[in-house]
Amino acid sequence: MVKTLAVTGLRKVYGGLVAVDNISFDVNRNEIVGLLGPNGAGKTTTINMILGVLEPDAGAINIEDIDMTSRRSEAISRTNFAAVYTPLPGNLTVCQNLSIFGRIYGVKSVRNRVDELLKQFDLESFKNTKCGALSSGEQTRVSLAKAMLNRPHLLLLDEPTASLDPATAREMRAKICEFAVQGLGGVLWTSHNMYEVEEVCDRVLFLSHGRILLAGNPETLPAEYGKKTLEELFIAVAREPLTLNDI
Repeated sequence: MVKTLAVTGLRKVYGGLVAVDNISFDVNRNEIVGLLGPNGAGKTTTINMILGVLEPDAGAINIEDIDMTSRRSEAISRTNFAAVYTPLPGNLTVCQNLSIFGRIYGVKSVRNRVDELLKQFDLESFKNTKCGALSSGEQTRVSLAKAMLNRPHLLLLDEPTASLDPATAREMRAKICEFAVQGLGGVLWTSHNMYEVEEVCDRVLFLSHGRILLAGNPETLPAEYGKKTLEELFIAVAREPLTLNDI
């Protein structure tokens, strides 16, 4: 089976700092994989390389067997993302933002697709509101709608529900899970919310100092390392020194 995402030997160095250190992993179709770790572990750098925003110093990224280096535009056209640190232009309305990004992504029948997403993400009452005037939670919903515009095969989510209230976050998780189960896509999801990770992720990868230390099923992985919960395991991974022997 063709992998939705295959990362092999990925490495990124900033000056003398190794941000991502020779990591390899994959995401299957209809699978949600959690990319976990403390701040500075290399999660966002990894996602930015997969998006083509950063160029890796070594390694390969393939999206459905399409090589990111040699066929970058084709690979990126199959992806989309949402992140709390990338708000949409605040001087444009919700409808304008979604319409413009829909054209950027080459979405057919953009107006119909935007209308579908406004309804799906409960944004119809905000469609003529400038994004800069929305609450952080409302902006997050618009970002998630934008991430679904081109029905991506690979959806990259960096703390997608961080600014949402619990009820709205639960609704958004359900929509993302529905996307993963029913469509052709897979999801790579970063979060510091271990309850959320346990609820949505089929597998998790624990990053520390740019390396993958642990990988497995979020329900069974803690017990394999003598921990009661995924949160306890996360805390253990975040300690210094960050090696498997210390867990």
